[in-house]
Amino acid sequence: MTIATRPLGRSGLDVTTISFGGAGIGNLYQAVSDEAAHEVLQAAWDAGIRFFDTAPRYGHGLSERRLGDFLRSKPRGSYVLSTKVGRILTPLRGREMGFYGFVDVLPFEQEYDYSYDGILRSHEASLHRLGLDRIDVLYMHDIGVDTHGVEQNAEYFPVAMSGGLKAMQELRASGDVKAIGLGVNEVEVCLQALDHAEIDAFLLAGRFTLLEQEGARPLLEACVARGTSLVIGGVFNSGILATGAVPGAHYNYAEPPAEIVERVNRLERICRSHGVPLAVAAQRFPLSHPAVASVLIGVSSKRNLDRNMAAMDVAIPDALWADLVAEGLLAPDLAPR
Repeated sequence: MTIATRPLGRSGLDVTTISFGGAGIGNLYQAVSDEAAHEVLQAAWDAGIRFFDTAPRYGHGLSERRLGDFLRSKPRGSYVLSTKVGRILTPLRGREMGFYGFVDVLPFEQEYDYSYDGILRSHEASLHRLGLDRIDVLYMHDIGVDTHGVEQNAEYFPVAMSGGLKAMQELRASGDVKAIGLGVNEVEVCLQALDHAEIDAFLLAGRFTLLEQEGARPLLEACVARGTSLVIGGVFNSGILATGAVPGAHYNYAEPPAEIVERVNRLERICRSHGVPLAVAAQRFPLSHPAVASVLIGVSSKRNLDRNMAAMDVAIPDALWADLVAEGLLAPDLAPR
């Protein structure tokens, strides 16, 4: 199967419009066997996906190891690989490990380090875990107030911009990586980073979705103006756009407030009236914007991967988007055309 590709900023890289997110194969919330991880990666490859993302955080290195083991047999120029920096993994050696949402992880603790030396160490360590000699795209992971809070981020951010981002620029200039950016859940820190460096791409999770659009508008405009790409993760807002507002649904990893439930119900009603599942519209929506290069799908099973890929073949009538606009659920200028 062939999936369309788009340029990733001005990096010279072309990436598939659907990309594979490696959190699930790092045992996010539930353990996945080596065999199941390989199966879903093979299914992604067979489906035509050639853009793969991982991070040291995912399973404390487990995702990188599994992804590297899979990709090592593939021709190096046949795929694009991204991982992240900003956390150093250190051996436990008797220490108690913190819980970060991953289970049955490797015996390493995570320590934030956005310094110049820390970024270089993180990049080198990822190469060893992956068992590969090159990473194509390097994202600075989880810098910002959402992760660290106001006080802690006030300490981390200057170091990240003056030290860590400088190291990433040098890695790009030397050809060790092709593209640099941020992998975050908030818009403001992306806009701030644009004042410090030429950014190729942002991996932005949960902020440009069928449920949330207006908050991302300044970044969308800035990316178009600067030739920077967006890779959009969290298209289901951590579940509610996949399941609908059913009991137990999650919005941004928590119970959804009443206004979100009401909005999702309205979205689902309109989608249903056109015979389109809500999850299909949610997955397809971000790709309509010119700043978006790829939508990141995080799955840990072949069944879910197959379902996500089938969503790309569903016909979505223009009238669905028009009705969302008429209902005030979608800005007219952001409606797919």
